[in-house]
Amino acid sequence: AAAVIKLLFRRPRPHHPAVAVNVGTPSSLSFPSAHATSTTAAAILLARVTGLPLPGMLVPPMALSRVLLGVHYPSDVATGVAVGAAVAAAAEWAAARVDRRMTGGA
Repeated sequence: AAAVIKLLFRRPRPHHPAVAVNVGTPSSLSFPSAHATSTTAAAILLARVTGLPLPGMLVPPMALSRVLLGVHYPSDVATGVAVGAAVAAAAEWAAARVDRRMTGGA
């Protein structure tokens, strides 16, 4: 989902001469943060499966790190978190639908 949105918006990553970026990035596109998208989706689904809050608690520090590393704008990670939450909701909906079909429900 994030990759498709990146191709639609084509927003370049932040660049400021005072910020040294010491991490690799898979592309020069920034919006939305794919790290925020995938981490949020995984954290929500893992939290629901395990019943533990820890996976969800990992999202804010990861999102903040993307901004502090200088590879994303705050709106990139905020949108990535929202897209990740939507992806998790869609995955849960699809799993419930498959489960209903497998068990003979409507």
